[in-house]
Formats: sequence, C-alpha cells, structure tokens
Amino acid sequence: MSRSVLLVLIRGSAALVALLSLGVTLWTGVQERGAALAFGVLVLVGELARWSGTDAREAAPLGAAGALSYALLGEDAGRASHHGVFQTVAVVLGACLLGSVPRLARGEEQALDHLTRRILTVAFAAVCFQPLYGAGVFRDWIGPAYALLLLALLVLTALCGAVLSAVSAHCRTGWPFGPLLREELRGLLGIGSAVCATGAVMALAVAVAGLWALPVFSLPLLLTQLSLRRYAAVRSTYRQTIASLARATEVAGYTPPGHARRVAALSRAVGRELGMTEPELTVLEHAALMHDIGQLSLVDPVPAGATAGLPAEQQRRIALLGGAVVRQTGVDARVAVVVERQADPCPEQPLPARIVRTVNAYEEKVHGAGPGGSLKALEELRLAAEHAPDVVEALARVLSRDGPASPPVG
Repeated sequence: MSRSVLLVLIRGSAALVALLSLGVTLWTGVQERGAALAFGVLVLVGELARWSGTDAREAAPLGAAGALSYALLGEDAGRASHHGVFQTVAVVLGACLLGSVPRLARGEEQALDHLTRRILTVAFAAVCFQPLYGAGVFRDWIGPAYALLLLALLVLTALCGAVLSAVSAHCRTGWPFGPLLREELRGLLGIGSAVCATGAVMALAVAVAGLWALPVFSLPLLLTQLSLRRYAAVRSTYRQTIASLARATEVAGYTPPGHARRVAALSRAVGRELGMTEPELTVLEHAALMHDIGQLSLVDPVPAGATAGLPAEQQRRIALLGGAVVRQTGVDARVAVVVERQADPCPEQPLPARIVRTVNAYEEKVHGAGPGGSLKALEELRLAAEHAPDVVEALARVLSRDGPASPPVG
C-alpha cells in the first residue's frame, strides 16, 4: 500500500467517525449539556493556546487532557454520566474545529493531521471505556483500582496516538517510520505523561466534586502550555539568530548565496534518514548552518567557497577556526565540536560531522553543474575514502525520494 493511500485511509477514517458522531448526536440530542459545554470550552481553550513547533510532540496538551478526560468520564458529582461515545467525539470535534479554524484556513497540513489524531484517539478511548462503564462493568471499581484503570486506558490511548502520528508523518514526508515512532514514544515521557496524569485526575475529580473541579485541575497544565509556547518562540528566535550568523560568509562573498541553508536542510534530512533524534538533528542543523564560518579568517576567499577540494591541513585549520568562532557566539558547545571535527579523518569523526562533510562536498560538486551533476557527484563521493559509505547511501536515498532539499526559512 502506497503512503498516499494509507494517509487517505487514516484521514478518511477520522472523517467517517466525525460525521457519524455528529449525525448521531444531532439525531439523539445532547445529553448533560452542562458537562458537554464545560468540557467543550476546556478543549477549545487548549486548542486556542496551541503552539506550532517541529519538536512539539503534543501541541495542545490542555486540549488533549480535556478531551481524554471527557472520554473517560463516568460520573458527574456522583451522578452517572450518559453522554456515550458519539457525543464525546462530537463535542471534542466541535471544540477542535473552532480552535483550528485559523490554521485550517491557511491550509496548514499539520492542523489537519492534528485534528485527525485528536478524533481517532478520543474515539478509541471512549470506545474502550463508555460502553463498558454504561454496562456496569467498571462501576464496582473503587479507589486506587479505578484510578489505575483510567491511567492504563490513557497510556494505551497515548501509545495508539504515537503510532498514528508516526504513520501520518511517514506517509506525508517519506521519512523512516522507526525513528519517527521512537521520537513520538520519547515525547510520551515528557508532556505526554502530564497529559495522561491530568486527564485521569480531571475525570476522577469531576466524578466526585462536579464540573467545578475542571478549572482547578486544568490551570497548571494551561500555565505549562503557555510556558512551552513561549519557550518555542525563544527557540525560533535562537535559530533565526544562528541563521543570520551563518549568512555572514555569504554577505562577505566567501560562499555562494543560500549554500549554508541548503547544506543545513539536506544534512537534517540525511540525519533523520540515519535515525538521529530530534535534539541531535537540531545540533546537526545548527552545525551545518555554521560549517563555513571559519572561512571568515581567510585573507583570500576560496573560489566559490569550495573547501572540500582544499588540502587536508587547510581544511582542518578552517574547521578549527570555525569552531572557535562558534564557541564565542554562545551557541551549544556540541555545535562547535561538529564544526571543528568536520575535516577530521572519517573514522575519527562523530556522525554529525560526517554528515556535514559529505553534504557540503555534495553541494559544492553540484553547484552550477548541469544535468547529471547529481549522479556524478554521488559516484565521486562513493569512491572517496574521506566519506562514510552509510552517510553517502543515506544521502542518495534522500535525493532519490525527495530531490534536493529546499532551504529552511529564517
């Protein structure tokens, strides 16, 4: 099955569940409207406070916790709840749509994937809990046993959501599924654990104290979400600063325009192909952006900035000078290490330095080359001893699948 067909099936399943839930809810009417309104507003607030970021595993943790707690709500202040699976999905869908209108209007594909994941995970949790609770299976569970039951269902739902998110990203981008899934699972240990814990606590608190418990137990997660949103903005500014520093070699005429950004984009794709984690990819991208900054120490620029053809000693000198400059800027020390070691002998290099060296050499070879330049450059890299074979083959797979990487904005 092709990736595009699988992605259509996932989104089609979410659309079918959403339409069925809306239809049944409109036909039967909304049960316990106060609870539906309260949880709907909670999810809406979480969605409106959602942030955008490539490294965010859950962009709207408050919305996720509110949606899952509504799916696992059995009682409201001691009174049995009867909202069921379809109303749960309909309420969450309405709140998510209202919160995502601006992003959907802009055609953001991530907003559609986010909505698809929310619908399917909430439907999964509700199907696992509501029918059994309505049949009286869980009503005799009290105390710690009931709390552990809710946590177990939330963890299972989170795992299903991680798999769904990894599959959607794989279908959309073509990146390897294994590293994507590992990154999603790592995210569950951070904000994912907070979502599960808050969802369970809110469901338990509303069952005892009623809907007044919602604002009390949602406030800490809302503050956390707003803090993470601000942190994401700081990270974005930090990256733009690094990109501006990297352009210094272009402004001074040492490297061709856009060279650093192309190397950074392609290096990140190769690193992902080789299974690097998101923090490692960030270090790799920053090092690739600044890999040529040592050329600013040269009196006479290298023609076209092509350092790959220089003698080994001169390459190492430029790399060491570049690492020294990076350290002076206050950038992560790991970035400086990659910049310093990009000209070391291949067996002694860490993986990020190998990637930067190979991608930089490829970019220099294909710059200004005519048709067939890409294939010729790959063959030359395969025959060169200073390039790791696994990195060259990963580069070849990325190019065959995606073509030349587009430079990131910033």
